[in-house]
Amino acid sequence: MDISEILIPGDTPGVEWRLPVFRFTGSDAAAPKVYIQAALHASELPGTALLHFLLQRLEQAERDGAVAGDIVVVPHANPIGAAQWQYGDLEGRFDFASRTNFNRDFPLISARDRETLLDDIDSYRATDRLKRHLLHMALGADLVLDLHCDDESLQYAYIDEAFWPEAEDLAAALEMEAVLLSDGESSAFEEAVGFAWKYAVPGEKKTPLPGKLAVTVELRGTRDVYPEMARKDAEGLWHFLAVRGVVSDSSVKLPAFSGPATPLDNIEIVRTPAAGTILFHRNIGEVVNKGDLLATIISKPGSADGATDVFAPQLGLILTRFSGRFARARGDLMKIVCDSPSAAVRKPGTLED
Repeated sequence: MDISEILIPGDTPGVEWRLPVFRFTGSDAAAPKVYIQAALHASELPGTALLHFLLQRLEQAERDGAVAGDIVVVPHANPIGAAQWQYGDLEGRFDFASRTNFNRDFPLISARDRETLLDDIDSYRATDRLKRHLLHMALGADLVLDLHCDDESLQYAYIDEAFWPEAEDLAAALEMEAVLLSDGESSAFEEAVGFAWKYAVPGEKKTPLPGKLAVTVELRGTRDVYPEMARKDAEGLWHFLAVRGVVSDSSVKLPAFSGPATPLDNIEIVRTPAAGTILFHRNIGEVVNKGDLLATIISKPGSADGATDVFAPQLGLILTRFSGRFARARGDLMKIVCDSPSAAVRKPGTLED
């Protein structure tokens, strides 16, 4: 295992960020190459915990001569966000300087222009330097996994339709309870990777993309950072690498993926009708019917008209839930995976900012 650091000068004097990168050199040039990163949203740490245990497994595999494909691992992909503490809370989703989501505004380029990402790199702001380095590493791989988590959540993933159903093996290996089929129409990290592959010849869209994968994995919720979970997820990712021929392990057999694979248009994002204290009546993992009571918002405690009930818009599986218990008006409460499209109009791209 080779460990190096990418140095990212800050935008003010005396500041420098260090990005550790772990590399394993495979023995088979024909095997898939892999890039895995975690904590691009710096406060989302289940992936970092997973990679801690996976790296130990990969070190042993390297000693055993069982690493076939090149593997690059970045356990904490956002040192800039990791330093953003405000009043005791880590605020790692949005860059304080630009107010931009760290997982947006990645360059949309053709794969053949990969090396241009690092041209004149010092002319960019620190966050853009970071994004260009991450995308440059990812575009050297065939399989790209971006490990995130949601708020309170089941295990699921965003997978571009261009990689489905070939990516069912990843969903099975990580025992995902749902897959959300995305349209690849944003500048998020994994969609920027997919864009580069689809437009390897500029102006000519290629899809599907056999042998390729760029995916955002949502490893449950922000508080689901436990040793037994991380070890289990690391084992699941090892199984995925084995079935794809990246590592050698003939003992691995995967079951079929049995969860729903649902277009983003079929996701109901339930929002609060008013600000106030949240009383949840249903939990993640439950299947609800149209009209079921999901939550009550207490906006005027003690008043006869001080509470508002929120009901399920249609039949579906509760995938995520807001972990706070005080809501702003129009704040997100839940995501529900449904068989039918939502009546709400959705713009192309990601579900949330």
